[in-house]
Amino acid sequence: MSASPRPGHSPVFASLAKAEPFRSAEEAWFWTMAALTARRDGARISAGKGAALRPCDPDDVVKCLDRLYRQRRIELCHARILRIWGERGMPPSPRHANERGDARLWREALSRLEFPLRLKGIVAGTPRLEEAAEVLPFAPLRP
Repeated sequence: MSASPRPGHSPVFASLAKAEPFRSAEEAWFWTMAALTARRDGARISAGKGAALRPCDPDDVVKCLDRLYRQRRIELCHARILRIWGERGMPPSPRHANERGDARLWREALSRLEFPLRLKGIVAGTPRLEEAAEVLPFAPLRP
């Protein structure tokens, strides 16, 4: 008995080699928020049905953000700004006085999110190690 539902038909699985990574963390975040908003509104999310095959699920991006929060690399206010402006589908503008603080938090959060997304292959490009951590000079203890 064949594993496929019809004789002579074999299932086709999408290859990650054909997946198109995002150009930036901002693009990945807007895609994630659109998918999460659609899921919240009742849409059934299934892999491989979009315009472009992506190398992740929306939950993978959220897990990267959660890990940054647990490592204290971002704060709750960063996640809040990402959620608010992600739902709006546009970044905050530093040109508007009432959005300047949000724009600063937005840039900080996305710059910190970029490295883990590049490391996982969600965002195109290789991660630069100088972005990973700041090297502090060692100060020896004096007795």
